[in-house]
Amino acid sequence: MATIKRQPDPSADKRRILTWRVERLREVGCSGPLADAIARDRRYDLHALLELVDRGCPPELAARIVAPLEGS
Repeated sequence: MATIKRQPDPSADKRRILTWRVERLREVGCSGPLADAIARDRRYDLHALLELVDRGCPPELAARIVAPLEGS
C-alpha cells in the first residue's frame, strides 16, 4: 500500500498567519477595520506596534507611528 504525502498548502499558512495577526491586534484593542488593514499590510512591523501598545500607547496612535512611509 502506497502512502500519499501531503504537500504543504502555502495559502493555508498565509490564512493562519493573517488570522493570528488580526486576533493579536484585536486583543490589544485595535478596532476590527484597523486590525484587518494592518494585518493585511505586510509593511507594518507588527512587533514594534505591539511593543508600543504594551508600553501604554493607544493602538491607533501606535499604528500611525509604525505606518509605512508613502511610496515604500
